[in-house]
Amino acid sequence: MALASKIRRTQDATHRDNWRAALSEFISTLIFVFAASGSTIAVKNLTDDGPTALVTVAVANAFAFFVAVSVSTNVSGGHVNPAVSFAAFICGNLTWLRCIFFWIAQILGSVIACLLLKFTSGGQRIPVFELSSDMKVENALVLEMVMTFGLVYAVYATTVDPRSRRNGLGAIAPLVIGLVVGANNLVGSPFDGASMNPALSFGPALVGWSWENHWVYWVGPLVGGGIAGFLYELVFVSYDRQVPQRLP
Repeated sequence: MALASKIRRTQDATHRDNWRAALSEFISTLIFVFAASGSTIAVKNLTDDGPTALVTVAVANAFAFFVAVSVSTNVSGGHVNPAVSFAAFICGNLTWLRCIFFWIAQILGSVIACLLLKFTSGGQRIPVFELSSDMKVENALVLEMVMTFGLVYAVYATTVDPRSRRNGLGAIAPLVIGLVVGANNLVGSPFDGASMNPALSFGPALVGWSWENHWVYWVGPLVGGGIAGFLYELVFVSYDRQVPQRLP
């Protein structure tokens, strides 16, 4: 039994679909991080910090995530976020091996995007996610949990829930998910940058070598996303599978 399990894992690791999916996650994450972090650099060069800059960055994040999810959905499911992959793993929608593949691909995509940004911007500093002066670590942790909860909840409602495919909601899933990212940016950017995505935080931190409170941008999204996926799978998906007929 142990040998058979090991063989299955080996076959899973070498299967070309896993590598194709990981490559898709790498490219889509690179697209997203390049636009998201690049928009922050742009507004710092063109405008003063304020409402205009906040809206500009939020719109850029929403559009970029919408595109990144759209172009990778058919190959990898359009995660573009380690928190989404983690939620899919703990809910049984993703194997542990593919989850690791996705994490590596997403992190590499973010790092390469930031290196490209640093080169194309003439060596400008890549903005690092950090807490505002009046923001406590525990506040930022809960904020990241809540924002990522909303993001992953939207992912499950529009892509994982089998009813979304039947009622056509799945067709607009990338747009819905992108809008959630944009809305959360409007809420969280002034406080902690509104990451909701460990890969989005890791690339700038590595390239800029700034790790202060970096753990917040891993723990918050992973916990919030995991809770959202588990809750939706347990209450709204698994329950309906057990009920043969539902009242109108």
